[in-house]
Amino acid sequence: QVQLVESGGGLVQPGGSLRLSCAASGSIFSIAAMGWYRQAPGKGRELVAAIRTITGGYVPNYADSVKGRFTIARDNAMKTVYLQMSSLKPEDTAVYYCSADIQQRAFSSPITHWGQGTQVTVSS
Repeated sequence: QVQLVESGGGLVQPGGSLRLSCAASGSIFSIAAMGWYRQAPGKGRELVAAIRTITGGYVPNYADSVKGRFTIARDNAMKTVYLQMSSLKPEDTAVYYCSADIQQRAFSSPITHWGQGTQVTVSS
């Protein structure tokens, strides 16, 4: 059993900042990638940022709409991923979901798990 628990959402004014956290727990052998997606009302779920494991480190990637404003980071020991969001805009308003590609046993294929979502509202 694997759980992803998100925290840090809320209401913020345009131009403000928020930091989201997502901690993975349960039966985890390794985590190949972790990321953040968002879904605004009436729209599909879209990738915001992801960070994947490579030999010797991690590689982040970002949606064009958040490049230069959002930063994804990962604490492998704590099985936690963070999303630092700055210069927030009203169009960033959405439910933000954490995802993680988790290998539960050696030699098994990673499976994508999702958090329950956390609301981020950018409004004056």
